[in-house]
Amino acid sequence: MAHPELFLKKNEDKRIRQGHLWIFSNEVDTARSPLKQFSPGDLVRIVASDGKILGTAYVNPNTLICARFLSRKPSAKLGTKMFTTRIARALALRELFYDKPFYRLIFGEADGLPGLVIDRFGDTLAVQITTAGIERQKEPLIAVLIDLLQPKAIYLKNDNPQRQLEGLSEQAELIYGELPESLIIEENNAKFKIDILAGQKTGWFYDHRSSRAMLAKLTTGKTVLDLFSYVGAWGIPAALNGATSVTCVDASASAIALAKQNTDLNQLSNQVQCIQSDVFDYLKRARLEKQHFDIVILDPPALIKRKKDFKSGYEAYRRLNHLALQVLAKDGILVSASCSAHLSKANLHEILRSSAKHIDRNLTIVATGGQAPDHPIHPAIAETEYLKTYFCAVSESL
Repeated sequence: MAHPELFLKKNEDKRIRQGHLWIFSNEVDTARSPLKQFSPGDLVRIVASDGKILGTAYVNPNTLICARFLSRKPSAKLGTKMFTTRIARALALRELFYDKPFYRLIFGEADGLPGLVIDRFGDTLAVQITTAGIERQKEPLIAVLIDLLQPKAIYLKNDNPQRQLEGLSEQAELIYGELPESLIIEENNAKFKIDILAGQKTGWFYDHRSSRAMLAKLTTGKTVLDLFSYVGAWGIPAALNGATSVTCVDASASAIALAKQNTDLNQLSNQVQCIQSDVFDYLKRARLEKQHFDIVILDPPALIKRKKDFKSGYEAYRRLNHLALQVLAKDGILVSASCSAHLSKANLHEILRSSAKHIDRNLTIVATGGQAPDHPIHPAIAETEYLKTYFCAVSESL
């Protein structure tokens, strides 16, 4: 049976024809296809105003992004076959880059499964389902994951606010197996204990893996300040690669507790200090005490989550970079990053330029970083490219 049809308004198909996968509610011709006739998660055939069939999507009539493409085929089905094909393809790609099972296995739209994120922590999978379309096919999804990967545990990390917008429960669920008493992953030759239950997002951030590896090569004989350190993903590899001292700073007591455990796990207690503090407060104290570090890593959480927060978020990024430069030693390295999709590379570039100029320092960008290979970028979907990192050499003014 053919899927019911969802018609687009005139001239609203251009972005879709270019490869984007989202349809917004104001792009729908509701006179021809009223959104209220659909239930969240229904499969629909997307039709341009001229009658040309564009493909298959799943729909949620109650959300701003009211439909997400699954296939350019008009009668595609979301279920066991599609999950098997696309997850197997993503798995093969990850295994090209990583020799151990620690990576983001599925990154939503970029892996052809919008609304789905899966992080692999060895035999444990953390799954984030953020749309009604994927939620309705949860059972075949879990069955495919068990068949392909033979995990010991699958945990549904349902605390994402996007689920509320989709009308879904935010109750987390261990849907398969048993979680290990202690979950330890490996990255950049270091071991990390993570908290999949109470940790941020899925419990770990794989996206900066490549930049963290680049940074570790620069740390021999250096003093390092890791701001917004979470559980030590930047600082611990830096210490393992010969940093004389590493200071990890984070406001979260639970994150700092895990960072201390990871310091011990990697036998670095003599090199790494973990401090629970608001980062702004710490930087102000460090400046007053005239503390300086050879390398400062600034990797804050997303400070601009919505477009309307841009002004205040931009100012927060500016203040952070300004303060970080003030505690950087002569001829030091600043690693400045942002995961805010609403802060562009050009925005961060300008923040670095103006901050260095304000305190009369010479700053040059010597390298850039972005998402690791397990966070692929869809060339037609700018939203899949969110991470930006600048490695900056900073010296006295010329």
